[in-house]
Amino acid sequence: MSRNSSSNSLFRPSSEDMERSIDNVEQEQKYHKSTEPEQAPLRAPSFSTGSINNYIKTRFTELLPTKEYMLANRDLLNPFPAIKDIPAKQWLFILSGLAAWTWDSFDFFTVSLNVDKLAQDLNTDVSSITWGITLVLMLRTVGAFIFGYLGDKYGSKWPFVANLILMCMLQVGTGFIGTFKQFLGVRALFGIVMGGIYGNATATALDDCPIQAKGFISGVLQQGYALGYLLAVIFTRAIADTTSKSWRAQFWFAAGVSVLIIMARVVLPQTDAYQKKKLEETIQESSGEKTQSFEKKAAKVLKYYWLMLVYMVLLMAGFNFMSHGSQDLYPTFLKKQLEFSDDKSTVTNCVANLGAILGGIVMGHFSNFLGRRLSIIVCCILGGALIYPWAFVTNGGVNAAVFFLQFGVQGAFGVIPIHLSELSTPAYEYRSFIVGIAYQLGNLASSASSTIESTIGERFPLPEKGEDVFNYGKVMAIFMGCVFGYVLLITFIGPEIRIVRSQQEQEDIIEENESRKSYSIDKIEIAK
Repeated sequence: MSRNSSSNSLFRPSSEDMERSIDNVEQEQKYHKSTEPEQAPLRAPSFSTGSINNYIKTRFTELLPTKEYMLANRDLLNPFPAIKDIPAKQWLFILSGLAAWTWDSFDFFTVSLNVDKLAQDLNTDVSSITWGITLVLMLRTVGAFIFGYLGDKYGSKWPFVANLILMCMLQVGTGFIGTFKQFLGVRALFGIVMGGIYGNATATALDDCPIQAKGFISGVLQQGYALGYLLAVIFTRAIADTTSKSWRAQFWFAAGVSVLIIMARVVLPQTDAYQKKKLEETIQESSGEKTQSFEKKAAKVLKYYWLMLVYMVLLMAGFNFMSHGSQDLYPTFLKKQLEFSDDKSTVTNCVANLGAILGGIVMGHFSNFLGRRLSIIVCCILGGALIYPWAFVTNGGVNAAVFFLQFGVQGAFGVIPIHLSELSTPAYEYRSFIVGIAYQLGNLASSASSTIESTIGERFPLPEKGEDVFNYGKVMAIFMGCVFGYVLLITFIGPEIRIVRSQQEQEDIIEENESRKSYSIDKIEIAK
């Protein structure tokens, strides 16, 4: 097996360590083995001149997939054989994670889509309501830390369930608020809850997923975010725009669906990966072998893995600016500046999210073949090329632009779950924590995106259209141009893990998938 281990010398200096850590990714799914392979030792990053020069050089030489890589992974172009290898139980885990992430997004975008109604009912203005959006994004890091830690220590199941129960309670409570201060308080608590969902949802969906299907499932999982937006658009038109309780009724409806998601996750067991980890710990304890506490091992990971974590945060800051900058204020832009009717605005938002869903699934899958970095860069170029029609076309033609711009935005995002999971390989025991923290710290950095756009937009009034109408299109266009450029640059200079499998190793994977079908980790009794 050949791997591009040199590209990450700055982040993980030993090529031998890189090789061993990638072996862990491949071997962690081998269900017929009773324990995980030995984990690659964590070491401090190297800042030697040689490591830095080599790293800079390989940013260019390893961007495009090699002929060897493309030939070895040509089977990945067709996702259906990999999908067929996913057992029924794993599909339930995937759907559980997808449903939770989708409904998390639904709640978030219910606010974005009802900004005008909220401002009117709570006697405030649009910019003030966008602070509620900002507050959610700022506090998601707290939830990622708490629930990511609990998920890695105790398994993702019960922290995940607790997270969903809290979300359900807050959805009910939001429907009863009567003041702007109450709105901010409820949204602050929701930010903590929302931050905990992503890491455990990703772990639930991907931990036991066959390796060759992870890219496709990664794209599907990430598009729970766009699917949640799409459902929020549909139910805003069906509930908030047509009932006497308006947005309040929509939050109560959301709480009912949350109950169903909670019930579904309760009946599923812990993931096989976590049960195997607990079995290994039990075997070590029974043999008298000393093991480090979870907290000490986590501290060691942060001590030696800090540079990669910093990079992941910078990457996710750009991605979250890209996502929120193109979505949060767009419904307001359509209704206020373009004067779209409720029906016309709903159609445009639905088209945007269909493009987002398609982009995430397609690019998430093809990143297996093209590479993670190149896939993201292609999406940034596509999105950047469509900024002008997306922001300045004022008739129905905007639908085509919004479809393909969101194809680019969420196409890049579709690569993120598997990309972050791969970058956190040496610390795979703490994947929920690391992925969740990186994602939510990025969210924290980008939390003010909608407030920035709305506040700057107020400097560009359009008096011919009304006193409170502003040129949001111009501001969003400038904002998104800067963000696409940043994401392209940070992705280009960042690391990537690629795996090139030999024919024998591909045959081994097929054999593993066959053994997976008859394997049941639930039959293993963990000594108490």
